[in-house]
Amino acid sequence: MKSTLATQLSEGRPPFSLLHEILFLSLIVSTQLLAQAGLGQVIAPLHIIGPQLGTRDPGQLSWMPAAYSLTIGTFILISGRLGDVYGHRRLLVVGFTWYAVASLGAGLCAYDRHSPIPFDVLRALQGIGPGLLLPNALAILGRTYKPGLRKALVFAIYGGSAPTGFILGATFSSLVAQLAWWPWAYWLTTIVCAALAIGSPFIVPADHDAVPRLDFGETAKRLDLVGSSIGILGLCLFNVAWNQAPLVGWQTSYVIVFLVVGIALIAAFLVVETKVAHPILPWRTFSSEASFVLACVGAGWSSFGVWMYYWYQIQQIIEGDSPLLATAKNSPVCLAGMTAAMFCFYFITRLQSSLLMMLSMCGFLSGNLLMALKPAHQIYWAQTFVATLTTPWGMDISFPSATLILSNAMPVEHQGMAGSLVATMVNYGISIGLGIAGTVEVHTNRAGTDTLRGFRGALFSGVGLAGFALLTSVAFFVFESAQSRGKGSMRADEHEHEPKRMMVDGRDDAANGEAAPDADASPANPVKPPRDT
Repeated sequence: MKSTLATQLSEGRPPFSLLHEILFLSLIVSTQLLAQAGLGQVIAPLHIIGPQLGTRDPGQLSWMPAAYSLTIGTFILISGRLGDVYGHRRLLVVGFTWYAVASLGAGLCAYDRHSPIPFDVLRALQGIGPGLLLPNALAILGRTYKPGLRKALVFAIYGGSAPTGFILGATFSSLVAQLAWWPWAYWLTTIVCAALAIGSPFIVPADHDAVPRLDFGETAKRLDLVGSSIGILGLCLFNVAWNQAPLVGWQTSYVIVFLVVGIALIAAFLVVETKVAHPILPWRTFSSEASFVLACVGAGWSSFGVWMYYWYQIQQIIEGDSPLLATAKNSPVCLAGMTAAMFCFYFITRLQSSLLMMLSMCGFLSGNLLMALKPAHQIYWAQTFVATLTTPWGMDISFPSATLILSNAMPVEHQGMAGSLVATMVNYGISIGLGIAGTVEVHTNRAGTDTLRGFRGALFSGVGLAGFALLTSVAFFVFESAQSRGKGSMRADEHEHEPKRMMVDGRDDAANGEAAPDADASPANPVKPPRDT
């Protein structure tokens, strides 16, 4: 008898009570909510925060969200390995604590009304908190739930919470920015993170696979400190070049130096990872499927960062909306995102991974295209509303499906790395996408005289990124289909040749309950069939 959906869901329950599981999932999902809230709490009230910090320059304003995404995406690389070595629960506590302290500092930057640079620095430090939280939260989910329907559901819930987190951050920051004082959004984040840091040891199960008390030499090897340092520095320089160029111009010498040195360091990092004993990116565990998935996620989420940032720019600067009204108009992404996540949960075991990736990349592409082609002062329900319904399908199908694919493909000792890779591509992609879009905006807005044209140019760069992601997913589909056909042909060939092996190989016949042919058998002296017993 075929098991029911309820039975399949109950089979993968973790070894603690339902109430404990609800608290556990709420705490783990809060890492995703807080990570996206940190992005929303600066994008929505950007044109309130910027002038109070002494700037209205678009290049300086774009650094406020970009600095945050930069450090999330960069430090995720090492934090997943830290969790694998020292324990994921321990890193969860450290991440909440770091996020609380950095958010406190970001709010205190309001007292410096002459430069946005201290705020940008604290935003970058703030991003290290989610950088520590995300891969370790995903690793905890990966080790707590066995592969199956229940695991697919919790990963879908985790991914589906991303739009809700952004809207929560945007709503509270808009409220306090318009009605009180914007730093309170950051100080409220401090309070929430402190409470979660205190509660984590009581709710999250203890780590049993952590490696205790390593000396410095062994720690350096297990953490791949050489490779990690080279990789982090390379990613930072490459990202800074792209995000600083819209502000100072590509002709500035240090921007070119940062770009070239960043590329060289990234190349060196890839070489080092093939030589060390404990690489932070163990290429041997990588499959072609994982490579396609990560490429789709990186390019797709780059386009999402462009869409989200310029969606708010158009609504506030072109349409004249307040931060709170713009957030209310953007709120349908919550329902659309959770719908997409449940769709992913239902179909992730029924459809090819490549088909899910193709569908999610279409969501990213449609959102950017709708906003890029939107006429000024068009009614909200025509294109803007539709874009808020389609874009979350990119977010909330690609993230949970990619995370689940890599989690199931990686061994238990590399669960932290599985979460790190997806979260790195998501957040680093957002930051790079903003840098690319900012460069396009500067070169298409006619020296600042045609703001809407610059916004559209930036959104078309998002279209290009999403288009590349869609083409990659199509290539993934072709590759996956070819692999399936190849495996089917191999099975058919084996089935076709099985009777021949049974006649020739006596051991095969014996294994199937038949007598082995006599050693003296020949055409002239045929073997008699076995007598029935």
